[in-house]
Amino acid sequence: MSKAKSYDMHTIGRRKSAVARVYVSRGTGKISINSRDVGNYFPKATSRYIVFQPLNLLKVNESYDFNINVKGGGVTGQAGAIRLGIARALLKLAPGSRSELKTAGFLTRDSRKVERKKYGKSGARKSYQFSKR
Repeated sequence: MSKAKSYDMHTIGRRKSAVARVYVSRGTGKISINSRDVGNYFPKATSRYIVFQPLNLLKVNESYDFNINVKGGGVTGQAGAIRLGIARALLKLAPGSRSELKTAGFLTRDSRKVERKKYGKSGARKSYQFSKR
């Protein structure tokens, strides 16, 4: 029999094509992303900064443990999806913090996606070089 860990909360964050499922439990501030430590998963400091933004804003770095499963997209999209998932979880845990999270822009889903390539073009908008003769 395997021991299933119980979680207080489950939320989802999305950005571009990345989807992050965030599981929250009371703890010591440990963040695990795809069974890896956050420092190991995001070697760049900017990505780690994005992930910790909602926690630093509400000053609850040491209060909760986060177990996060993220897939799709690239590094920046995954970091943004995790930030939205963490912000939504903190909102459920402390509904009084909505105004702080909202003014900081952490509850807004960044819905921008890559524009599709059109026929007759070399990219979404870039054309092939025009030749007069």
